[in-house]
Amino acid sequence: MRVAVVFFEKNKGKLTEVSEALAHGIAEQGHDVKVINGAMESNVKLTMFEYIAIGTTPSSLFSKKLDESLGNFIKNAGTVSGKRSYAFVQKKGFRSFPVLQGLMGLLEGEGVILKTSDIINSKEEASYIGKKLHITK
Repeated sequence: MRVAVVFFEKNKGKLTEVSEALAHGIAEQGHDVKVINGAMESNVKLTMFEYIAIGTTPSSLFSKKLDESLGNFIKNAGTVSGKRSYAFVQKKGFRSFPVLQGLMGLLEGEGVILKTSDIINSKEEASYIGKKLHITK
């Protein structure tokens, strides 16, 4: 199955590591995985992918706002309605859960079928989740 792991981080940091570890875990299940930094690659289309994992991080310790590039990316990513997905937020500060709720609301508003979601603390946890994530139809 073709899987996209999309994350939104302007500078390479912990979310990049978490996303790559998640992708590695998913690939160990035998899926074809592509990692996409949505903050840097704005013209990517997700139409060809059958499953989408989308992640972000709170912008500061107390912020619950989503990065505006995330909403723009999803709106311009081709046909995402009806795609099964996984939402994740890299643990940072005190507002990770409200950020996850905002991400889930954004995805559901675009017609994405959200199967599960997590707040991820480390790249080891991300790899474990990727290995156990139920992706098959």
